[in-house]
Amino acid sequence: MTFEQRLERLEQIVSDLRQEDLPLDAAMRLFEEGVATLREASTELARVESQVHRLVERGDGSFELTDFGPRD
Repeated sequence: MTFEQRLERLEQIVSDLRQEDLPLDAAMRLFEEGVATLREASTELARVESQVHRLVERGDGSFELTDFGPRD
């Protein structure tokens, strides 16, 4: 499942959980699925963020590839 698909599934789970007539056991299964899906999405996002680099221009006009992070 892609990151985007996980986000869509989370949105669907939230929508389903808002139903007033949802039985408790079904709500609990959806909640557990939502937690697992959120963990998977968070793990994937952290992995991708660790791969992102930023190109920074040095004072002499050359460029340097730095790790993702706040701008200096």
